[in-house]
Amino acid sequence: MIKLAISGCQGRMGQAITRLALLDHEFAVTTLLERQDHPKSHEAVSGLQVHTVSSALQGCDVLIEFTTPEATVDHLQRCLQHGIKMVIGTTGLNPDQIAQVKKAAEKIPVVFSSNMSVGVNILFKLTELAAAKTAKNYTVTMEEAHHIHKKDAPSGTAKTLAEIVDRASGVKVADIKSIREGETVGDHTVTFESAEDVITISHHAKNRDIFAKGALVAAKFLAQKKNGLFSMQDVLGLS
Repeated sequence: MIKLAISGCQGRMGQAITRLALLDHEFAVTTLLERQDHPKSHEAVSGLQVHTVSSALQGCDVLIEFTTPEATVDHLQRCLQHGIKMVIGTTGLNPDQIAQVKKAAEKIPVVFSSNMSVGVNILFKLTELAAAKTAKNYTVTMEEAHHIHKKDAPSGTAKTLAEIVDRASGVKVADIKSIREGETVGDHTVTFESAEDVITISHHAKNRDIFAKGALVAAKFLAQKKNGLFSMQDVLGLS
């Protein structure tokens, strides 16, 4: 059984991950973390105490992290100290913080992905295929929409899609339109347009469970890993 820690447990993603992990017999949820100034940081979740200090991670096998870049790199150091494996779904990390994740992965196994959804990772693969075959003759644009609480724009997923197009074809995405409205979970559309036709590839998330389920699959993937940096493409066998 995997001893699981969940950081950001009172957030939207954290709540979904915690709920599903408690129903999965392959996990024992041993530690829940939340920032000290969160209004629910002292409320128990399904009878489990919520901790506000990273020292509570000691003894866990895997940490799933959906928080802020600052909290993520802080918890990364704690995971290094105690040999804890890490699933990172936090977006908005700067180049220095990403470099810290890559360096840590030399000693502990890390799944680091801008999107844990199986569907979005299929979107990544389809976009790569389309870009490799068409992008030099097409103009590529994107649109992404999320809830009003999301801080980073464009989304991490949109940035990953743009990197995929560039890597597969050498073509830069002409425009990324970011929309923040209501409680939209996550929509991404990639459009390839020429004078003759338009190719549209899109993904619509109905709820956060798709991301939570992906994060739990990633945690199981890490169970037998000693070190290394992995993406969800690796986890799902799409790389």
